[in-house]
Parts: sequence; C-alpha cells; structure tokens
Amino acid sequence: MTFDQTALFLLFGAVFALLVWGRIRFDLVAFGALILGALLGLVPSGEIFSGFGHSAVIIIALVLIVSRGLMNSGAVEFVAAHLLSASNGLARHVGLMSVVGAGLSGIINNVAALALLMPLDLEAARKANRSPGLSLMPLSFATILGGMITLIGTPPNIVIAEYRSDALGSPFTMFDFTPVGLVVATCGIAFVTLIGWRLLPAHFRQTPEEDGFAESLYSAELKLGDIPQDKPMTVGDLYPVADDKDVAIIGLIRNGRRIRGFARREPLKTGDYLFVEGDPKAIEAFMGAAKLQFAGSERHKGGLSGNALSLTEAIAPDSARIVGQSAFQMRLLYGQGVTLLGISRQGRRIQKRVRHETIRAGDVLLLLGTPDRLESACTWLGVLPLEGRSTGVIQRNKAWLAIAGFALAIAAAVAGIAYLPVALAACVVLYAAAGLVSGTEIYQSVEWKVIVLLGSLIPLGQAFEQAGNAQLIADGITSLTAGAPAWVTLTVLMIVTMTLSDFLNNVATCLIAAPISVQIANSLGVNPDPFLMGVAVSASCAFLTPIGHKNNTIIMGPGGYSFGDYWRIGLPLELLVLAVAIPAILVFWPL
Repeated sequence: MTFDQTALFLLFGAVFALLVWGRIRFDLVAFGALILGALLGLVPSGEIFSGFGHSAVIIIALVLIVSRGLMNSGAVEFVAAHLLSASNGLARHVGLMSVVGAGLSGIINNVAALALLMPLDLEAARKANRSPGLSLMPLSFATILGGMITLIGTPPNIVIAEYRSDALGSPFTMFDFTPVGLVVATCGIAFVTLIGWRLLPAHFRQTPEEDGFAESLYSAELKLGDIPQDKPMTVGDLYPVADDKDVAIIGLIRNGRRIRGFARREPLKTGDYLFVEGDPKAIEAFMGAAKLQFAGSERHKGGLSGNALSLTEAIAPDSARIVGQSAFQMRLLYGQGVTLLGISRQGRRIQKRVRHETIRAGDVLLLLGTPDRLESACTWLGVLPLEGRSTGVIQRNKAWLAIAGFALAIAAAVAGIAYLPVALAACVVLYAAAGLVSGTEIYQSVEWKVIVLLGSLIPLGQAFEQAGNAQLIADGITSLTAGAPAWVTLTVLMIVTMTLSDFLNNVATCLIAAPISVQIANSLGVNPDPFLMGVAVSASCAFLTPIGHKNNTIIMGPGGYSFGDYWRIGLPLELLVLAVAIPAILVFWPL
C-alpha cells in the first residue's frame, strides 16, 4: 500500500474508534480528521471545505427547515390527531402509530416525525396506564423504516443519491427508493406490530408507578372568537374537547368579570373568556382544537399573532421587577409585545384575571410571544426562563398553505422543472415569508452537528476513494465471496454496512460504503445500482443499539430502555430486513 492509502486507513480507523467511544462530539471528531488529513496532504487544498457546499449537505439542511414549517402549521398534527386514539388496544395503537410514523418519515424527516409523535405516544401510554416502553421502540423503528421510502426521508438516501450523481452521472430521483423501501417498511411494521413489542423484557408490561413528578398546571385565559348566531354554543359543548386535551374549564369571564357558579348549559357569547387549567402543551392544543384565541390577541392582529409564536415558562425570583405588580400594571403586552397567558402558583388557583393578578415570588409565568421578544421581556421583567420548557404555538390556519407549498416543491423536483435543492429552498422562502418559520427557527431547525459531520467526511471519503482504498476493500469482499453469485456478495456488503451503522453514524457509514459498493459492482461487471440501493437500506437499518440512529437515542430516556433492550427487537428485525430487502432489490434493480 502507498503512504496515502495507509494514512487514510489509519485516519478512518481512528475516526471510527472515537465515534464508537462516544466521549468526543462526533462533529468535532470529523472536523478534526478533515484538518489532519489536509495537514498530511491527503486532501487537496482546493477541496478541503468543498463538502460544506455539497448538494447532499444542502438538501439535508433544507429538509429539516421544511419539516419545522410543516410542524408549525399543524399539518402533521392534523393527520396524527385524526388517526390516533388513546382508547385503542396496545397492538392496534402500535400498528397505527407505526403506519403514521412511517408515512410522516417519508414526507418530512424521520427524526422530525418521531419528535412530533413521541409526545402523543407518551400521552396515550399515560392515559392507558401502561409503560411507554412498550410502544416507543416500535415507533422509533417504524420512523426509521419509513424514512427509506423516499429520497428526503433519511440522510443515507440523500447521500447515496448524490454519490450516484458523482459516480454514474445522474442521481437517484425522489421515488427511486420507494419500491424497495415500501417492501422493507411494510414487512418491518408488520413485525413490530404483531411480534416486536412482545419481545421486550417482562417489566415493561407491569403497571408503571407514579414518579411524583408532574408538569406545572397553569391558570390561563382563552378568548372565544366570533360565534355565529345560527350556531349557538354552550360551555358544555367544549367539555369533550377539554377532556381530550387534559384541560379543566374552571371559570367563565364576561365583560371583565368572573361568572360564579356557571352551568354547563351557560350560553357562550362572542368576546367571552374561558378560565382554564392545564400544562402548557395541553393549553396550546386545546386553544387550537377549540379555535380559541389568546388574551390580548385583539391588540396585535397581524403583528404578534401573525408570527411564529412560542410559550415560555419562567419563574419569578424575589428580585424580579414584576413581583408585587401585575402584567397589566407593567404594560407587558403593550410595551414588550408579550402576553402573560397563565400563572402557576404551587398548585393553588388564582382568583383574579390573569393579567390583573399580582405576581408573587416563586410564581411560574407562562409567557407568549415571538422568541426574540420573549428573551427581551424575560430580561426586562427579571424572570428566569426554565430550561427546555418552551412550547411552540401552532399556526393551524396556515396548514393548507404549508402543504401546498411543500407539494409544489416536490412536484417541481420530480417533474424536472427545478433542481431539488432549489425547489426546497423556494419552499423555505415561502414558509419564512408566511411566518411559518422565523429567522431564528431557520437556524435552530438545522442539525448543525450532522452538517459539520457530513461536510467534513465528504472530502475525506473522496480522498479515500481516489487513493484506491475503496478498491482494496472491494477486492477483499469479492475475494471472500469468489465463485459465489453476485447476490451473495451483495448480502455480505449489506451485513457489513448494517453492522457498522449500528455503532457509527449512518451518514459516516454511508460515505464509506457507497464507493466500496460501486467498486464491487465494477469488479463483478454488474449493475452498480442494486449495490448502492443495498447500502442505502442497510445504512438506515441501525436497530441493535441506542447509538446507531438518533431516533433510538431520543427514546432511550422516556422509554426507560437499557442498552441491551434494543437487540431483542432489533436483531430479528435486521434479519427480516435482509431477508426481504435483497429479493426486492434484485427484482426492482436487476443485476
């Protein structure tokens, strides 16, 4: 071997070892390897940072932003809310969640799909008084499987498509992954629904004990909009919605005064306020489902209510400026553009109007506004935002705009009218112009660690291939399977790729395995497409460990899983994927 080949093997070996070790951030490992490769002359100076402008990197970033816009519009929530119910039995619930999760993963991104559905799954488990561990792992696996159905569903598909463009002259298109991905996803979902969750340890079937922790309950005011005269409404009409969203209706305010002892048959009038109690997510969901408005929205039509809004929880210390005063006295809404939506006072209900209630030290305030105004208002009020306790306000009236914009972008890309990154970028511009994503959210939506990882490894991967290392590995695999049919070599390649993906980032695995797959195909004199498709499938199927895919890591805490729980479902699922994927690849992408 030459110096460059030896050095690149050692460099990638060190990268893999550090990624498996996991003590150093994977983006720092990748970027450090890129710089070291440049210093050793392994990467040409003109190509050191070329990976950050690669189309695969741009597509992944844009898909994450579009996913945030779709979530902010309520389009995804609408689908989930109409298909999922906490009253379903466990097998039916797992099946429905898996199908919805897989479908959403093909449209948005599998990480975004899990982030949206996991709270619904946890809530369903709480209402059914069962362990969330029985359903979270099947949901995670289903979203991973669903991501394989389309080009934009998972990063490995994007990487493979763009590598094919570099190696063979044209990329895989949006739905080239669909035939094989759909077969694999269908079989995988059937497995996790009928068998998979039953393989988990017995302690997940025990009734969970109360952990003593509960979300803060806020007293909040929500305003009714225009009530048509031909469709009168009573307080009782809203009780089913309130019960479904876990919100208690505890009062009715009319003309600035609380109505004491109101009945369920009390007719509602335009401009009335409902006094409700619940946690922030429940209040936001009830506000959307019942088509209510937040207090003070009439003052900011087209302003505060027209932008991407968030709910932030903040505690008032003794030194806070607002202690001893009310939000109305502080002119919070008019001066800061932020509304005090609710107050949590150590489990005690407040008696006055929310904005007229005198704030005490220790109160937790539920503030509503745009992210930049919330930050400024918290500083001005002297309150301390609670880490990780922010809830986005969904702009449900823009759901069809979000869906139409996304569908138009995908249609333009599929029809060849626009290059996919350009079509997705146009969709992002539309979402930003419509207020579906704020400037801050555009940057927050992007998983920058993955971008740095991918941008760093692309030049290293190209150097690895150009130095002949990919050919050396390909020769080793073909020698191992010498005399066997080409599908046997494909199987070995997929097993190796799948194993690496269980312990490494799937993007990193894909970048190394893609050139190897083409070299193997060239050595055998067969079509490289089935080998590229095999890498795409196997790199995505990381089911044995919680570190192989981000979705598996996300569910580990909420599901109460240990490291060894994953292989119970993951091992038979990976064997099933191999059993159905290889014949499907050979049918749809003949050798």
